[in-house]
Amino acid sequence: MQLFKRLTTAHPTPILFSSLEAWLSHLETAHPVGIDMGLERINRVKAALDLHFDCPVITVAGTNGKGSTCAYLESILLSSGYRVGCHTSPHLLTFNERARINGEEVRDALLLEHFTAVEKARVSLINPPTLTYFEFTTLAIMHLFAKANLDAVILEVGMGGRLDAVNIVDADCAIVTSIDIDHADFLGGTREAIGLEKAGIFRPGHIAVCGDPVPPKTLIDYAEKLGCDLWLQGRDYNFQGDKQQWGWAGRGKRFSGLGYPALRGANQILNASAVIAALMALHQRLPVSAQDIRNGFALVELPGRFQVLPGQPTVVLDVAHNPHAAATLGQSLDKMGYHPYTYAIFGAMADKDIEGVIKPLLNVVDFWFCTNLPTPRAASAQFLAQTLESMGVKPKNGADGGIEIFENPASAYQKALSQAGEGDRIVTFGSFYTVAGVMAYRNNQAH
Repeated sequence: MQLFKRLTTAHPTPILFSSLEAWLSHLETAHPVGIDMGLERINRVKAALDLHFDCPVITVAGTNGKGSTCAYLESILLSSGYRVGCHTSPHLLTFNERARINGEEVRDALLLEHFTAVEKARVSLINPPTLTYFEFTTLAIMHLFAKANLDAVILEVGMGGRLDAVNIVDADCAIVTSIDIDHADFLGGTREAIGLEKAGIFRPGHIAVCGDPVPPKTLIDYAEKLGCDLWLQGRDYNFQGDKQQWGWAGRGKRFSGLGYPALRGANQILNASAVIAALMALHQRLPVSAQDIRNGFALVELPGRFQVLPGQPTVVLDVAHNPHAAATLGQSLDKMGYHPYTYAIFGAMADKDIEGVIKPLLNVVDFWFCTNLPTPRAASAQFLAQTLESMGVKPKNGADGGIEIFENPASAYQKALSQAGEGDRIVTFGSFYTVAGVMAYRNNQAH
């Protein structure tokens, strides 16, 4: 009996790998399901790691605008001379995009050290829990940041808020960008339900910022119940602008003559305004000047967010993958001026509201190039084409439009390039995978 007991409580040997590629391949199958909401498993490993931060932490949740918000925060804080860690997801081309220190992607060798630390902490526990790809990698990046002597850490929430892996950290400032319906199976089918899930990143007595112009009452009520220092757009801060510049005002502070951010798109001022609110709320711990804010907005970079590439025909890359983001993309395309024809390279996940994503672009796009994507979660190009037909798009409309099917984004992009005239426009959207496929093809051609 004694022998049996010793065997069952013995700790397994940690599984360690010598390359980042091998680690990531292992993590894709290490947990029974890809998304497993809940913090009990990851909190056990966090405790074993003794993970804590000695600098201000900002978490960012929201349906859309999270990536832009993180990029603005990072750019302004770097312009102010701070040492900054920024964790975002998903990545477009390489995993290292998810972990940046001082604006530079962290190299494989340093990531491997912290993957090893997480695995050793995990197997040190009795009945070691398995972790999803996102949970494991988020823990490793947090552990890296905690040891890197940083002045500020920015963490982008993966999905929702309350049960997301990022929420194991008590943020000094929590920002919720926009709130719309996405991931309804996990988060609920109404803005009120989703708003409450996202408000789960708020902490009692700490700073909470909501950039959504019409925040759900559930979010406001929850923040007030916790006694948060809540900043609401239109109540605690506001912005106004003309074609040349814009201004921000809130709680006795005012900035005028701000240049528009380097990131383009209809909602970027909403995101930028929430960022200023967060930095003003944090000013005693992370003071920034008006010039730092101007420089940060001017120098910010974020691939795949209404990214307009130089040259002819015009090429636009946008990871819009839900109706709210697609509507914003449609508005941004409308403001670009005249293009005789618009080609769309479109690939999407099967669990998205595909009709809702297509609808805002029906009157903008002439040629729909539907593509398969390299993931089992994707809708087939055939299904996308059938959906477009059911919404009234003619499958073949001669020289003036129609629908075609492609095996991958690269072949769709090649065909669009061969067909488009100099004044035309090619828009790639619907998923990170769609944009990544075109980006990878362009990079290969450049080398």
